[in-house]
Amino acid sequence: MGPRQTRQRLNEDANEDRFSNICEPMKALVRDLPPKGGNAQRSTSIILNHVIDEIRSRGDPLMVTGMARFGIETSKALGVSVPQLRALAKNIGKNHQLAQELWSTGVHEARLLAGMIDDPAEVSQEQMEEWAGDFDSWDVVDGSCGNLFDKTPFVVGKAHEWSARQEEYVKRAGFVMMAELAVHDKKTTDRTFLEFLPLIIRESSDDRNFVKKAVNWALRQIGKRNMTLNKAAVQAAKTIQKQDSSSARWIAADALRELASVQVQKKFGSTAKKSI
Repeated sequence: MGPRQTRQRLNEDANEDRFSNICEPMKALVRDLPPKGGNAQRSTSIILNHVIDEIRSRGDPLMVTGMARFGIETSKALGVSVPQLRALAKNIGKNHQLAQELWSTGVHEARLLAGMIDDPAEVSQEQMEEWAGDFDSWDVVDGSCGNLFDKTPFVVGKAHEWSARQEEYVKRAGFVMMAELAVHDKKTTDRTFLEFLPLIIRESSDDRNFVKKAVNWALRQIGKRNMTLNKAAVQAAKTIQKQDSSSARWIAADALRELASVQVQKKFGSTAKKSI
């Protein structure tokens, strides 16, 4: 890391520390929430207003401009970085009720934060459908799936279901959940991921940018999980490669480049030796 990158990282860390210090009183506010009911709703509203004020105070118009360059929907964005939101989420802790209120504001960063603080154990299929219907930006999709949805008991079923949906961001969410599950859940069996591969093959001709990138992501992450899935993913990529579709050809070529690489194959070789 060079001097410029070091200074940038130090500045980011300092900003996160200041953000954490400012938000420290929220720990006590959240901890002292009364049981569900009228008083709890009023207390949550107070915390919600405090959180939104904190987010607004950290907003940076220059960051909003930068977000737009990466294809992020910014009409309701304030320009707060993900590390700053994570610092805030750490202070708040898990809070299902507050997450619902944050999502309902429609503020971009509030929705990112909602996915960070919601409790997967309290998430219902109805909530997942409601949030999916509101998806309007790829980063909110990825944050909701990677921080929350992939930890619910509904993740596999919704991945299958949403992969066939027509809405671009909902369909993306289906494949993002496959990718996130492949990376984070060490207990899921190979069979689950093998059953994802026909869905990936089926939808690889969808040329919409945010869909094809998620399809590619899911294929690559499944193929990097272990040698059995690597072989199956490589075979799936070769099947995709034969389709008369520029999107499918791109997905296949990019996936094969990584999955058949020396680095990935060496990883499986070393793992195999350790297990003997």
